[in-house]
Order: sequence, then C-alpha cells, then structure tokens
Amino acid sequence: MIAIQTKSMNMMKKNVIKVAFVLLVLSTMLSCKKYLDVVPDNVPTIESAFTMRTQAQKFLFTCYSYMPKEGDLTDDPGILAGDEIWDQPLKGAYFQIARGFQKVSSPYGDRWTNLYRALRDCNIFLENVGKVPDLDEEERRRWISEVKFLKAYYHFYLVRMYGPVPIIKNNLSIDADPDMMRVKRDPVDSCFSYITSQIDEAVESLPLTVVNPTTEAGRITQPIALALKAKVLVTAASPLFNGNAEQARLKNADGTALFNPVYSKVKWDSAAVACKKAIDLCHSVGMKLYTFNPDFQQYNITPTTKTQMSIRNSFAEKWNSEIIWANTQTLPAVTTLQTLAATWWDPTMLDISSIRGELSPPLKIAEMFYSRNGVPITEDKTWNYNNRYSLRTAQENEKLSIRKDYETAQLNFDREPRFYADLGFDGGIWYGQGKYDDSQELFYLQAKFKQRNGAGKANFSTVTGYYIKKYVHYQNVIVGTTCSTNPFPWPIIRLSDLYLLYAEAQNESEATPSEETFKYINLVRERAGLNSVQSSWTNFSTNPEKFSSTSGMREIIHKERLIELAFESQRLWDLRRWKEAAKELNTSITSWDMGQEAAVGYYRPVSLFNQTFASKDYFWPISEANITANRNLVQNLGW
Repeated sequence: MIAIQTKSMNMMKKNVIKVAFVLLVLSTMLSCKKYLDVVPDNVPTIESAFTMRTQAQKFLFTCYSYMPKEGDLTDDPGILAGDEIWDQPLKGAYFQIARGFQKVSSPYGDRWTNLYRALRDCNIFLENVGKVPDLDEEERRRWISEVKFLKAYYHFYLVRMYGPVPIIKNNLSIDADPDMMRVKRDPVDSCFSYITSQIDEAVESLPLTVVNPTTEAGRITQPIALALKAKVLVTAASPLFNGNAEQARLKNADGTALFNPVYSKVKWDSAAVACKKAIDLCHSVGMKLYTFNPDFQQYNITPTTKTQMSIRNSFAEKWNSEIIWANTQTLPAVTTLQTLAATWWDPTMLDISSIRGELSPPLKIAEMFYSRNGVPITEDKTWNYNNRYSLRTAQENEKLSIRKDYETAQLNFDREPRFYADLGFDGGIWYGQGKYDDSQELFYLQAKFKQRNGAGKANFSTVTGYYIKKYVHYQNVIVGTTCSTNPFPWPIIRLSDLYLLYAEAQNESEATPSEETFKYINLVRERAGLNSVQSSWTNFSTNPEKFSSTSGMREIIHKERLIELAFESQRLWDLRRWKEAAKELNTSITSWDMGQEAAVGYYRPVSLFNQTFASKDYFWPISEANITANRNLVQNLGW
C-alpha cells in the first residue's frame, strides 16, 4: 500500500531498516569488488545510516538494489511474459501471463509494492545525505544525482507496467492528514513530465564515464541518463500513451482524467531532440556500434563469421563499445540463463544435464527475421515463401551457417546474418564453443527427431525446434559434464537501440522520411551485414516504395527493432507501446512437430498454444489488496 510505503522519516527512525541484502560478486574481468553492499540489518536507525560516508554509501547502494533484474526469468517480464520465447509448462509467474492467466488477486509479476518501497528509500536518502559529515560536496552532488535518476527509472518502470501511477516526490510526514496518505493516481502526462524533470536535474552532476570501471561499472553516467530520457520520451509519444482514446474512461474518483485522448505530434518532436542529444553525447565519449575483432588473430575467420559475431557479441560481450547501460546485478541470473538457452552443440556430450536448451523461440519468431536481401520473407520477390516448410540440403557455399549436405527446412536458408547469429536450429552452425577457425569442422546441431538434442531427457531441450544462440557467449565450452560459462551484465540500453529510437521519432515528427531517419537505421543494418533500406526495398521488395511514406517507414522501423533487439526484453514493451500487442499476442504459438521421427513429418508446423490478449492486458492490474487499502486508487480498465 502506498499509504504505508510513503510514511515519513520520523516513523522510519523508530523502526529497523529492512532492505534486501544484495551481494554481487563480479568476476575478475568485470570487477573483483562487492559492488552493491547495501545497508545491513544491524544498522538500527536512519541516523546511523548517515553518520559517515561508508554507511551512507551503503544506503546509496540500497537505492540501486531495487533495480529490476533483466535477464532473470523470475524478475524480467520481457523474457517469458510475451510471445518471443516459449518454454515447458509452469515456468514461473511471467509465463503465466503469456498463457493468459493474469489476475487481480496477487497479480503475476507485480512490482507495485517493491518499487514504491524503492521510492521511499530513495527519498530517505535524499532527505538525509546532506547530514553526512565526511562526504565532499562533489561526491554528494553525484550521489544525489544518481538517486534522482533512480527515482525517475522506478517511476518509468511503474508507468510502463501500470499506466498512470501516483508520483511520490517526497515521503509524507507521520502527522500528515489521513487523506493525504491515500494518494491518487496522477495523469500519465504528469508522470512522464516528472520522470524527465528528475533526469534533467540529475544529468549535470553525473560523470561522463565511470571513474574506475573496476569498482563502479553499472553506476549511472550522463550517457545513461540521456539515453533513458530518450526512451522515456519515445514511450510517452507512442500510441499507448499518446492520444489513446480507449483509455479515456480511466479517471480518478474525483473525475480527473488519467489519459489525454488527443494525439500530440509535439511529443514526437521532443523525443527526436532527446534521442539526438543522447546519441551525440554517446559518440563524444567514444561509444560506437560493436564489431568483432578477436584477440586470437592466428585463426582463419571469414567475413561471414565476423558479421555474425559482431551481431552476437554486441549483446553478449561485456562492456563492449555500444553498451550504454548494463545491470551488474544480473550476472548470476544471466549465467543461469545461458545454461537454459545453451544446447548440446557437441554431439559427444548429449547426456550432460548442466545445459538444458529449453528456452524456445516459436516459428513466428524464426519467420520474423529478414531474408538475406534485408526485407521480410513475406515480401521478398526472390524468396519462395509458400515453400518455406519444404526440405532442402545445404551446399558448400552455405557451410558457415548450415552444415554441408545437411537436410533441413527451407525456412532456415537464405536468411539474414542476424537469423544465424541469434538462433540455433537443426543443422545450424555454432561458431566458437571451443572451435575458432572457420577452416575446421565447426559444431552444429544434429536433429534426432524424437530424441533430438538432449537424448530424450524429460523437460530438457527445445519445445519448438529453435534455440537462442544470442544468449550464449561464444567462448562457453563443455568441460566434462559441466558447461564453463562467461558471465556478462545484461544490457539495458545499447547504442543500436538508441539509433532505432531516434529513427522512429524522426519518422513520426516529419512529413516524410528524411535522410536523418535513414542514416541511423542504415547504420544498424550495415553492422548486420545488410544493404540500406532504400536499396533493399527498391531491388527486392514486392512493395519497392514502402520506405517513402511515414506509415511504410514506421512498419520498417518497427520490424528492425524487433529483429535487432530480439530476446533482449524489448519486444514485450515495444508491442505494448505501439498498441500492436493485441495483434501479435492473439495468434498461435507454433513449433516443428517434435514427436516425428521422419524429416518429412518433423518439418511441419503444429500448434502448441493459442495465445489471447485483450485490451485490458496492455497494463498490469493493481492488486486488489492495494485497492482495498487505499480507496483513492482506481483500478485499470477491464480488471
């Protein structure tokens, strides 16, 4: 209940500070320090937490400790709450959302209580950090800025989930009027304004880069702040929040409208300006799109492999040149995630249980990626879409993506480099994993049909026929009965994400697509081994002029984001803010026919589950317990 969560510092002085204890032990390459030691349970009062710098710093890290852990199946709705990854049944709360079982009594994936507790602790910090006697002013300003940023981020996360939420600017006094305790939801435009104002207040005193990456990796910098502001403003300008007439009925009990049903182009204009400002700052500190340049140059690596590894490692190579913001708290979760995504690429190791390969992209995701010509397979005039489920045998010139002489589905042939970098499939090559020379025989997945890739172990292996190679660091290897895993912090914002946000905002703010819009989407495509949008559509699309209109370019940009950021916890939020979830999440989850022994039977689509998504599902329900405790809170529509 917010009425409880926003009690004053005076009340807090009477109670033991109770916060989750988070220890993040980083590897030698990331950090040999305990980064987020938070306030321990034996600190009895707020005064004790701010008597000296070392104690106050622990409270600072308390504020960080509430950050949602992307890449954690139990903490990240972007992985299993949508349609991008399917799994065995009963795989946690978020998978229940994907299956349509959300509820108002103890909602699955509910963050309301935890994030409002985070805001309470952030306010406690801001109210007391000025009392620390041995903290110099420059560092004090930096800490204040970090916590203001975190307040913005936590409010933003709440808005993405619940829509309009109560803004908690300050903790309430214990002697405040009871009616003040029963806070109301603020209009969504007010929420976004407050979020961006907090970021604006924070930016100036944040460092351009972390001073000591060994001990400070993951702490907030100016590029992080401006990149988040760009994402916030693009979200605010998107159809879910900008002129959403379907939410016009959502009002507080006093009649205050929580959504403005009138569309505003100005929101896109502001978003475009913020995106460009963030990009320029990122460039000024040396950030750029990552390209693969391995240390072991003695190996023979072809351009095909370099392109695929540039794509794969842009996500999985820690602190690479395009990582704007990564969450260091996710290291243990991402290690686990890799073992759940990794499969038996070594055919001599089919019986080990340290890897499971169970996170399974449906066929719709495999079909989402472009053809090798850089356009959707549904509109490539040279790609035989109608025969995509027929069989075909790989030739010599395809051996770096599919094993030579291997028979697999036509769907796996003549696809863009991101298809082969992101997905594992029967006959598909896995570069690395102990083999780093293109001239040698690389690992590949071998279909065994009824007992494929896991020797028939119950609840192991893919349920669709596809794996997520993108999650698996290329230097992971199977050693005996275990898998040696290279950890990396989960990227929250990459430069390619920011480029595509800018292209999207530019496209929406102009009458027709401009060179500036094309520039940034084409930079992402170039790194992915594709020609420009203009060239690809002109030469290969059945709709060659698609990119010349705002609506056509909008569709292209949306598809580019879904492909470039596949499996990175972005699709769920993008489909919602675009108001496209009702279309995408009301379709069947399909797979290959995994029970068949013969290839002709195996390579045909079968339905695993019929997803349903209603208009109410665009926002999480507020728990009935919170509604009961605070009658000023109105429930989201449909719940």
